Amino acid sequence: MENFNASVLLFGCGKVGIRLGEALIEAGHRVFAVRRDIEVLPRSFTGIALDYRRPFTAELPSVDSMVVTLTPGASERESPDLVDPLRRLAAALPARPRRVILVSSTRVFDGDLGLRTLTEDDTPSPASPRTQALLDSESEARRLFDAVVIRPAGIYGPGREHLIRQVVRGIPIDRQRRTNRIHETDLVRALRELLRAPNPPPTLHAVDNHPATRGEVADHIARRLQIPAPPALPTGSSGHIISGERLASLLGTLRYPDYRSGYDDIIAARGPRSW
Repeated sequence: MENFNASVLLFGCGKVGIRLGEALIEAGHRVFAVRRDIEVLPRSFTGIALDYRRPFTAELPSVDSMVVTLTPGASERESPDLVDPLRRLAAALPARPRRVILVSSTRVFDGDLGLRTLTEDDTPSPASPRTQALLDSESEARRLFDAVVIRPAGIYGPGREHLIRQVVRGIPIDRQRRTNRIHETDLVRALRELLRAPNPPPTLHAVDNHPATRGEVADHIARRLQIPAPPALPTGSSGHIISGERLASLLGTLRYPDYRSGYDDIIAARGPRSW
């Protein structure tokens, strides 16, 4: 961002948003954060209590930049519509921020057959209402805000240890599924760089440099924990491979360039026998 004391609105502020906001405040920026439960926000944030699925009841500030994170909901009973919240957001802002980033997901490719490596130039193929909602939100954010779209793959890091716990419990897994991931630390780095880059890419896949099958990742975790690897579910190969070349060009060396370095740090932080 050109202005060192720029203001940033985090519209939808979960775990990644909080880490991003803390880094921005440390660098001298002012951070506004919108979420339903603002009590969990750091005191250094200016919290704005608002449920984006309902008509807006809070006044929004004029800011230089904005990071938008909307999710289609965790249950089938929740509406997957993400377009109307974006329209309400555009109407509620006093002025359009100079830089807007929409956080989407590589899940927009969930209908792809996985026969080739996918890049930002490939056309998404959503296969469910939820992934279609994500793709619709991308189009609307570009229309309303000229937004930059970042699509993280599976986010992992401290506090995001689902696969480790599966391995520990010996739960059968889809071992042949092709997977991509990004450590939370590198995702936050990518968001910061997109905020300040003079000419950011219009679309960015946030994935590390080492796609792998779920079985490969689980086997590595099991070796580090010195426990048996989990058994396989009776499934064939699935999933897809996402190229991380554009992210590497933007950031240079990732802090966690592959799953080994990332999971090694997570396990070492608690010790291999404390899981």
